Amino acid sequence: MISLTDSQKIGMGLTGFGVFFLFFGMILFFDKALLAIGNIFFVVGLAFVIGLERTFRFFFQKHKMKATSFFLGGIFVVLIGWPIIGVILEFYGFFLLFRGFFPVVVGFIRRIPVLGYLLNLPFISGVSFTHVGESYF
Repeated sequence: MISLTDSQKIGMGLTGFGVFFLFFGMILFFDKALLAIGNIFFVVGLAFVIGLERTFRFFFQKHKMKATSFFLGGIFVVLIGWPIIGVILEFYGFFLLFRGFFPVVVGFIRRIPVLGYLLNLPFISGVSFTHVGESYF
């Protein structure tokens, strides 16, 4: 079992609330207040989970500057009142930032009994995120 510090537990809660508010804001026709709260909770929760210095190093690596600018620019666009455009920018930046983690997540999901069986079906296994690190764009 993984032991978490108190600040990491708080960070997990804040990140969870952030994802909830982002999802709820999109369901309610891109409500800008909920999306803004979700963005703030997500970024602050991430900082609590991995620490301020590691968060800063993760976002501001030289090869991730394009992704960071899209992600943080999307948050800024949501905060100034254009939620649909901001969420599109955020999703693109989020995909660019975390695309290295997708194969790890898919590998983990493949070990779960029911979901692993579904991901190993012939027509799904060719499409799943096994080659996300490669650039198709």
